[in-house]
Amino acid sequence: MMITRDEALAYHREGRPGKIEIRCTKPTSTQRDLSLAYTPGVAEPCLAIAEDPARVDEYTARGNLVAVISNGTAVLGLGNIGPRAGKPVMEGKAVLFKRFADVDVFDIEIDATTPEDFIDTVRRLEPTFGGINLEDVRAPECFVIEETLEREMEIPVFHDDQHGTAIISGAAMLNACELVGKDPSECRLVINGAGAAALSGATLYEAFGFRHENIHLCDSRGAIYAGRDRLNPYKERYAHPDDGRHTLADLVEDADLLLGLSVGGAFTPEMIRSMARDPIVFAMANPTPEIMPDVAHGVRDDLIMGTGRSDFPNQVNNVLGFPFIFRGALDTRAREITTGMKVAATRALAALAREAVPEVVSRAYGGERFSFGRDYLIPKPFDPRVLVWEAHAVAEAAMLEGVARRPLDLDAYREELAQRLDTTRTFVSLATRKVQAHLPRVVFPEALNEKVLSAVGTIVNEKIADVELLGNPDTVRARARALGVDLAGARISEPRMLAGLDELAALYRANSLGQGLELGSARDEILAHPLLCALALLESGRCDAIMAGADMSYPQAARKVLRFVGTAPGYQRAAGMHLVRLRDRTLFFADTTLNVSPDAETLAGIALAAAQAARRLEVEPVVGMLSFANFGESDHPEARKVADAVRILRTRAPELPVIGEIQADWAVSPEEFADLIPHEHALPRPANVLIFPNLSAANAAFRLVRAISEGEVIGPLLLGLRRSVGLLPRGVTAREIVQMTAIVGLDSQAAH
Repeated sequence: MMITRDEALAYHREGRPGKIEIRCTKPTSTQRDLSLAYTPGVAEPCLAIAEDPARVDEYTARGNLVAVISNGTAVLGLGNIGPRAGKPVMEGKAVLFKRFADVDVFDIEIDATTPEDFIDTVRRLEPTFGGINLEDVRAPECFVIEETLEREMEIPVFHDDQHGTAIISGAAMLNACELVGKDPSECRLVINGAGAAALSGATLYEAFGFRHENIHLCDSRGAIYAGRDRLNPYKERYAHPDDGRHTLADLVEDADLLLGLSVGGAFTPEMIRSMARDPIVFAMANPTPEIMPDVAHGVRDDLIMGTGRSDFPNQVNNVLGFPFIFRGALDTRAREITTGMKVAATRALAALAREAVPEVVSRAYGGERFSFGRDYLIPKPFDPRVLVWEAHAVAEAAMLEGVARRPLDLDAYREELAQRLDTTRTFVSLATRKVQAHLPRVVFPEALNEKVLSAVGTIVNEKIADVELLGNPDTVRARARALGVDLAGARISEPRMLAGLDELAALYRANSLGQGLELGSARDEILAHPLLCALALLESGRCDAIMAGADMSYPQAARKVLRFVGTAPGYQRAAGMHLVRLRDRTLFFADTTLNVSPDAETLAGIALAAAQAARRLEVEPVVGMLSFANFGESDHPEARKVADAVRILRTRAPELPVIGEIQADWAVSPEEFADLIPHEHALPRPANVLIFPNLSAANAAFRLVRAISEGEVIGPLLLGLRRSVGLLPRGVTAREIVQMTAIVGLDSQAAH
């Protein structure tokens, strides 16, 4: 992927310059809000912290705040360009912290060229930050700086250039050794480069089982060996007795692993050819590796190779380390990041790479599929499970090593991590907890759909539902194996082999969809159309819910479902609803899919069904009946319709908080219009269940909010049906199928 200079400069310059900004996390729209945020309200947390300094993390952002600090002396591959020129890199680091682990960052570039000045500046920042990430500080000064700060500060200090590459490459090395059947303790490891990453890496690799005497380093002047001149104390640790091998080519002969942390072109084809069987090479110089993969593979077909580049397999990318390591360290209020925590991070990454790779990762990489092997040794940064696996492992290690000041319930922490970057996970977890005592039986008629199969693997593994797939068992299992999905625990039923097939056909005949058919013809139709078979199973009570529609258009599937299932008692029409989880609230939008121009009675029914759905998800509903006018301002039929719906709803559910007819901004931000909203219409909270006068308004509003916000979306969910059905829209992801299955499963239990 080529990026031009003009593109890069425009990216950083256009709009608000740079890549980061500060946002408020509390309301600031009223005078009362500002009085709480600043004076006089701010005095109370100040006094509480003065009484107990440890409470600073309770009342301020410090517990989730990391300083990324650099003096610009070793910036990426650019060298000593100074603190100002290094600032774009530090802002980029802040972006990665936030994007991948929800850690807030202030980037701090300091004009300090001596270790003493650097240490003195950073040491004084401890009251502000929960952790310090040192970045782009040259060797050997970086070793002295980190060691001193670790000793003198009571918060984690981590130099990513030293440890990040070591942690990520270590995971790749462990998995590569496993693939080729080599024991790390027996491997000869050669590292070309003796800077911060190489020296730190060599030390950490020993913790993985590589023996000290088998680790050989080479710098720009050749092999490091005892008696060679100009060796600093950090290099001397790997100065083995002089055996006459003084060049990189000498060291590489018969080596099992070769790591490049040096410069492009440093490795030759002859070096690769001279290595032991199944050689493992990580050429991590950027942007040009020590040897290009095509050249290396051209001389050894038994080679396993990685680079630092995203356009080749096995990218050793530090973003797999620092965000998640700090996440675990911050959450445990760790005093430091120990070797044990780094090892735990490495082993978590290595273990995760052996798991089946979710569909969301494939989507992030243009549809490319990944599975553990020579070209996939470590997870991809966009794998959402990295946060859970790695931060959890780091937190557990912090507790075991006695550096955690805040012990965690590790099971609860795992779920908290899963929810941190996926806000809709809250509702999936809630629904799952509620149904796990008696798992809903859910039928999936589209058993060969890859999204469905990927989702089913998760649904079964997380015990969200008792799953039955309709299809030929051998074909379905073969398809699942090809996708790397484990279907253990899911039932696969061949429709023509179902018990009571004639009973299912009779149910179809009795329905308006199959009316007039002979029994044999009805049987043929449900065998030819898996959706009809699933609906018959649902009607017969042999399952609690179905999830369908991934292989057909939404309107086509909806027509069949609505005719076969029908509406629940008390509802004229079914409706569709989308749930949007924003940073500070959850909104329910209805009807977003089915009713083009509902009348007042239908609108009231939609509102009641949506409010009940919100309660099932433990969200207390406040219904906003939306219109282009407020409280009778207009006599237009569309406005009168909404006003009539409000009256009907208040009659049917007098306990339900309802406001309307009302404009959307008044409904969701009533505090801003408090002087305009009549007292008799005032509600204590903003509306969160939004009922629109027609399909066009609802669909446009939900799609607009989804497009311009950072909100997570679940849906569409069907409301008001006699039985529980999840209809999947075209383009649905496996993750969305999991979400909808949990909620539809919860709905099925409520129906009973």
